[in-house]
Amino acid sequence: MEKAEEELERRSKFLSSLIKKKKAVEQEEETELLNVRVRASDMSLSLQNQAFKCARDSLDSMPNKKLDSKRLALALKKEFDSSYGPAWHCIVGTSFGSYVTHSAGGFLYFSIDKVYVLLFKTTVEPLDH
Repeated sequence: MEKAEEELERRSKFLSSLIKKKKAVEQEEETELLNVRVRASDMSLSLQNQAFKCARDSLDSMPNKKLDSKRLALALKKEFDSSYGPAWHCIVGTSFGSYVTHSAGGFLYFSIDKVYVLLFKTTVEPLDH
């Protein structure tokens, strides 16, 4: 009976690794289609994909395809504030430095086309009156 359990465990681990590899390949294909490159992340793949799609849609809707970094930052912030709660921050540009503190699972730094995007969440503490 013990050998059967070991074999089931081995097969389960193998299937899990295949699923992870497949998801990684799908994620890579998705980012290539959107011309996105992840620079650093502490964010789930589903949230990352939401950010990529929002950024791509916003960039594609800009007049004459001319970058409006404020508009892109606002679009991402509004999308994430409304979908995932308040206190999201977004910095967009072609050249900037940063050092931020973020909530766990709420950090994404990526490039799309030639634009860099830093999206992160902080916690909101209620003010004592």
